[in-house]
Amino acid sequence: MANFEGRSLQCRRGGRDVFAGLSFVLPPGGALVLTGPNGSGKSSLLRLMAGLLRPTGGDLLWDGRSIATAPEAHAGRLHYLGHLDAVKPVLSVAENLSFWAALRGGAAAPEAALEAFALTELAALPGRLLSAGQRRRLALARLIAAPAELWLLDEPSVGLDHASVGRLAAAIADHRAGGGRVAVATHTALDLADPLRLSLDALAPPQLPEMVW
Repeated sequence: MANFEGRSLQCRRGGRDVFAGLSFVLPPGGALVLTGPNGSGKSSLLRLMAGLLRPTGGDLLWDGRSIATAPEAHAGRLHYLGHLDAVKPVLSVAENLSFWAALRGGAAAPEAALEAFALTELAALPGRLLSAGQRRRLALARLIAAPAELWLLDEPSVGLDHASVGRLAAAIADHRAGGGRVAVATHTALDLADPLRLSLDALAPPQLPEMVW
């Protein structure tokens, strides 16, 4: 099965290098945990991995081929969950999940996703009536309702209680057991088996001090 690789990645934002010389290999069943303070480039790296940004230098490869050569194919193999939950307010919880499943060409069968994130009793509730934590659980549930091989998760535990963090860890474990892979930026300790860890703070190029004249 194919590896997902980053080779000598460089990201430059706002006139400065966020990171440089960054490499990783994410095999089937693997988990990559991104660490570092705010501003160290965790979100930027996930967006690079999703094909939403282009690296300033280096490349991202799937099975040895640059993802830039087949962007639609790469988009079809991943779920990117950023800071926005993308919940449709006029649709019910179940309808939101069916929408995402249909969008990715899957069958509308949200029951497993509802159960995975304890949303079954909220299935008929419109999205606009959900609390912040419930919206986050619904956003995570679409990972189950509309399967994809690669999960890219940016602070997925924000707004979750302890039980929901455990459900997220269980969903990731099931995904990996089936050969899926995940990259996650988080400040919350997730119970993940044998993850790879990448500290972006250690990869930030030194910045020259400002000159005062």
